Amino acid sequence: MPETFESVRDPVLSLFQSAVAEVAERIDAKASGPGARRLERSASATFNDEATAITRRECGRDAGIGSGVRPSSPAARDLSPVDIGKVCVELALRYVKALASGNQAALAEVEDEYRTGTCDVEWVTTLRAYAGYFGPDGKRKPIPYVRPAQAGPETHEIKAGSRLALVSDWGTGARPAIEVLRSIAGEHPDVLVHLGDIYYSGTRKECEDNFLRPVTRELRTKRPTLVYTLSGNHDMYCGGVGYYDLLPKLNEGSLRQRASFFCLRSADERWQFLAMDTGLHDNNPHSVADALTHLEDDELEWHCQRIEEFGGRTILLSHHQPFSAFSAIGAKPAQGKRNPSNPHLMRAFERMNRDGCVAAWFWGHEHSLGIYEPFSGIKVGRCIGHGAVPVSVLDNIYKPLDDLEQTPAIIEGTRLQTRGGVFTHGYAVIDVGVGSCRARYMQVTDAGTEEIFSEEIS
Repeated sequence: MPETFESVRDPVLSLFQSAVAEVAERIDAKASGPGARRLERSASATFNDEATAITRRECGRDAGIGSGVRPSSPAARDLSPVDIGKVCVELALRYVKALASGNQAALAEVEDEYRTGTCDVEWVTTLRAYAGYFGPDGKRKPIPYVRPAQAGPETHEIKAGSRLALVSDWGTGARPAIEVLRSIAGEHPDVLVHLGDIYYSGTRKECEDNFLRPVTRELRTKRPTLVYTLSGNHDMYCGGVGYYDLLPKLNEGSLRQRASFFCLRSADERWQFLAMDTGLHDNNPHSVADALTHLEDDELEWHCQRIEEFGGRTILLSHHQPFSAFSAIGAKPAQGKRNPSNPHLMRAFERMNRDGCVAAWFWGHEHSLGIYEPFSGIKVGRCIGHGAVPVSVLDNIYKPLDDLEQTPAIIEGTRLQTRGGVFTHGYAVIDVGVGSCRARYMQVTDAGTEEIFSEEIS
């Protein structure tokens, strides 16, 4: 994964980014082989910078990195190697767009341009593999969601007094992600829970390279650690094939994660963590900007059953936020102000918390840390999406939206610091007690790992 990293909430552009990153890695591998000509700049650096510029262009942002400008033709004699690379990246965007629209004529045209031009053969080879994510009509293949009836009512037992590390939006594979994981390893957690998003689009290769390998290498070499991961929107952009292939590789036996939702329950029956799949309904390229994600009805029933059968306290986990002061949720209304909450998720919360047994809700999705004051019945609402995705200091991430019906407030003194032009990354640690859990919110700085805030959740 490149050091220059930018994610977008768009399935087609995310698949394009995945394809470019994979091609670049393959070309770099060939360039480092015996007898290969040494490149002045790696394909990963060149191609991914250009893909970032194109992605920003497509999203209507300033190009910033690279050019994002279409060169004329890959066969043109006057193109420099850098310009040829730009053409190859631009063709990849056209190819993925043609896949998404089911335009076979456009696919054939792009393949012909690749064949007759000067792009490396790895472009066509890799992009053809990406065709497997789509049907001939351009629709992505159905997500292999495991229904609650198939998953069964079983919960995963964790020892009493367990330490959990929670991290979200972490699966970039880049240096900041590895720094965060090493910091987590220093906490010696019994359980790691990722709240979703393996970038760019959750392909099999990305789930292996950006999640399983670093977790195995950095976290599990010296200490056995249970690992669970939720589905975010990016995990589903390729249709979820990488994510669902990943799940059975994480743990063994009765601790194996069977579905995109799960329940971790302490052996003393004092605490349970209910992890919900909010990523299933946030991957449609035609409605992604206005998506109001929700739980499947039978999954909501599954979570309610876990609460009803349990005598202890419950902490909810999800990828998406139930409310936000800083990020718009759903479409802007024709009249009036925005609702700061997702009404679908809030209705689910009200049902699950009917007896007042929900102690807290942790989520990600926004690449920031938001430690909120009580809001809309949620006493402890925590956004911990600052896992690894870089957010520029130029982005005023703590400026509330100005058109909200109500503005949720964060606790004073809990904002992230900045480091090297971006906001810091980090995670949360929860020590499970008897009557309460202690939560600490961490950030990785140049000086090491620092605690931003701590609290008792009861």
